[in-house]
Amino acid sequence: MTKGILGRKVGTTQIFQEDGTAVPVTVLEVGPCHVLQVRTVERDGYEAVQLGFLDKPRRLSSRAERGHVAAIGSKRSKRLSAAGVEVAVKPSCEPQRFVRELRGKPAHEVGAQVTAAIFDGVKAVDVTGNSKGRGFSGVMKRHNFHGQRATHGVKKCHRHAGGTSMATYPGRVFKGQKMAGQYGATKTTVRNLKIAKVDAENNLLLVQGSVPGPTGCYVVVRETNKVG
Repeated sequence: MTKGILGRKVGTTQIFQEDGTAVPVTVLEVGPCHVLQVRTVERDGYEAVQLGFLDKPRRLSSRAERGHVAAIGSKRSKRLSAAGVEVAVKPSCEPQRFVRELRGKPAHEVGAQVTAAIFDGVKAVDVTGNSKGRGFSGVMKRHNFHGQRATHGVKKCHRHAGGTSMATYPGRVFKGQKMAGQYGATKTTVRNLKIAKVDAENNLLLVQGSVPGPTGCYVVVRETNKVG
């Protein structure tokens, strides 16, 4: 079973080891997460656990979001019950702002809570989040091109990409050519981040290194499967 939890990025700081060495860390607020659903092979065709992080006020939640976490007596549920269909167990909690599924054999029941304590004894984690969006960017910023020369006939195109296509044959631009375009705002995973400290009392996890996304963004933290 892969250990995982949901959270959000708090910011960056540094901690000091016993020998006085300063270690840069990213602070993550992880959990407590409610177990909303448990996927099984018999019912869903795969195994996973669905977690929810951070309560959402009911006045801001849709009927579907409220019905996902608690029984609201819908016509559909009454019709299924009358037909003898077993209705899925509800966690009976508040609607959640951030909901994600973690694949793997579930170790929790619906309604349970997952806290930062699950990472006790874990050495490294993988953190997934959305990277910072940088809009439409040129090739020097997006792909680290060095640009054109500053002299010798180069005029007003110092940051241009240069030639992108071929000669008469094949006479077209290949797919995947590095060009200017949307940069950032994509799902990004940073792997094998060492855990510097687990503060289960305050629901905090300190990892060595950087985490994708701006301060306050939601992240998924899993125990890494990387060897070495």
